[in-house]
Formats: sequence, structure tokens, C-alpha cells
Amino acid sequence: MTNKLTPDTKVPALNVQTLDGTGWNIAEQNPQNFSMVVFYRGYHCPVCKSYLGTLNRLASAYETAGFNILALSMNPADLAQKSADEWELSNLTIGYGLSEETAVEWGLYISTAIKEAEAETFCEPGLFWVRPDGRLYLADVSNMPWARPDLEFLYAKIPFAVENKYPARGTKTP
Repeated sequence: MTNKLTPDTKVPALNVQTLDGTGWNIAEQNPQNFSMVVFYRGYHCPVCKSYLGTLNRLASAYETAGFNILALSMNPADLAQKSADEWELSNLTIGYGLSEETAVEWGLYISTAIKEAEAETFCEPGLFWVRPDGRLYLADVSNMPWARPDLEFLYAKIPFAVENKYPARGTKTP
């Protein structure tokens, strides 16, 4: 069963290893505006390759807008490294080893392999903007690989969210 996160409340703990060896802990992030956590299915997913390629291209623009970015999967280090190398993701911080338990705490859907190339168990896509104080601002969770928010469209909405101080929506959700 998945967990639905409530906007404008603290997100669950997230402390993972990264390919650069520094590690990444949501509680220690201090972006100007938001931490953007992008959960991806893993090395086996061609849609992830395309999506993270777009994110890699836009990373410096997001960072200039006050974001820090983490792309994270349940893959082990070797597959995360293959993703980073083969997909040319040099502008992204890549995390690995997300546990199924943490994925569920974040409200992600969990799938099992339907073909040999897939990981045995993996999370489906999710994208979150988290305020510097750890409160959820934006959440997009999908159960399908191709249903993800448009990164260029989201980028265009940053001034509206930040300068207009647009509040987190959906806070009445139980």
C-alpha cells in the first residue's frame, strides 16, 4: 500500500548514498527555494533515460532558480553509475539504493519485473519539490513510466511559485 503525502507538511526522512560519495539527506538540504527529488524506475527504463536527459539539460537553470536536485532509484551503485555514464547525466546528483520501505513512505508505487531486463523490484516515477524547512510543496506520483510532469513547463512556473508566493495546494486532503 502506498502513502499519500500531505502538502505543506514535513516529508518523510530521505538519506541516501550518491555516486559522488557525499550522500544526500533531505534534512540537511538548504536550497534557496526548493529541493527537487526525482524518483526514477532505474537503468532498465528508456523513458527514465529520456526524462533524466531533459532534467540534466535543465539542471543549471533549476539551480540558478534556487533548486537543488536529486535523481534517485532503487538501483544498486553499479546500475546507477551505468545510468549516469551511459545517459550522460553529468549535471545531476544521482542517488542509489532507495529502499522499498522509504519509497512507500514517499507514496511511490512499487512494481515487479515483467521482463528480464527490468530490476526485480523498483519504484515507479515521482517528482517532489520540498521547501528548505522540509515541507512538501509539489508532488507528482505515477504508476506508469510515461506519466511524468513536463520539466520545462514546471520550470516556467517557478517565478509564479516563488515570487507570487503561491501556497502549496491540496492541504485539506486527509
